[in-house]
Amino acid sequence: MTTIIHVMIIRLAYLLFLSGLVVGLAMASPSLATTTPNGIESSATEAVKCTINDLLKVLDDETLKQPDQAEERRHEIEKIIKHRVDYEEMARRALGALWPTLSHRERHEFVDLFVQLLRDTFAGRITERSDEEVVFLGELREDAFAEVKAQMKGRKIDTPIDFRLIHRAHEWWVYDVVIDGASVVSNYRSQFTNIIRDVSYVGLVKKMKRKAIAVKVFEKSPAP
Repeated sequence: MTTIIHVMIIRLAYLLFLSGLVVGLAMASPSLATTTPNGIESSATEAVKCTINDLLKVLDDETLKQPDQAEERRHEIEKIIKHRVDYEEMARRALGALWPTLSHRERHEFVDLFVQLLRDTFAGRITERSDEEVVFLGELREDAFAEVKAQMKGRKIDTPIDFRLIHRAHEWWVYDVVIDGASVVSNYRSQFTNIIRDVSYVGLVKKMKRKAIAVKVFEKSPAP
């Protein structure tokens, strides 16, 4: 049966699985996801739903809606998202062929910068509910990989959104989100490839560091 969940998820999607906020989140409840003989949970869809439901609780929390709770609210949102997204997998796929050539230290640095980039880009887009609905259409599974297919519907929109997940350590982790045919990971890979071609990998890292510093300065600046 098609399941409808009233949420503003696509902003979530972007933030959720692209913001540096998703990776350790609560596992799907045993009552919602059974386990197959090979030990893999039967439903990546339920894993996505669990994360969305946790986010909705924060968005609906009247206490956290107060102006002086804005930072705490964002922290709670980021904490939930952080439990569902595999940022290292996202970063690896976004960087592409260059990833195997990096040292352990360089990989760690790149993942940290990638997470910060996602957070800075999308974190502010998931602070309020909207009137859109997300209809879950089905789930495709191949070994330890799954794609949860959904549709975001509203008065003025009708957008397909797919969540791509990998199963590891007994949990489903999101590593990409495809919105209206556009993959977040592929989009970043294209940008990174162009920058590396023009100014080298070192130049890419410098650009990412400058971006992170600029955002932190902006966030600390007093309001006008």
